[in-house]
Amino acid sequence: MYICICNGITEREIRARADNEGLRTLAELESCLGVGAGCGRCRHAASEVLNESCSNPRNVASGASA
Repeated sequence: MYICICNGITEREIRARADNEGLRTLAELESCLGVGAGCGRCRHAASEVLNESCSNPRNVASGASA
């Protein structure tokens, strides 16, 4: 599902960046992907996806070793 229409960012891409690159904050997402930098309507949904990804024990463990 698309989270950020302005930049064409999907939920899958946010989760992958959180898993593979250890992104943990909305500011990191904005810097890396541009999420929320346009109209800003996606910021809440992007935060929820990021928080869900970070709360998954498998993702936290992989992010800690990166």
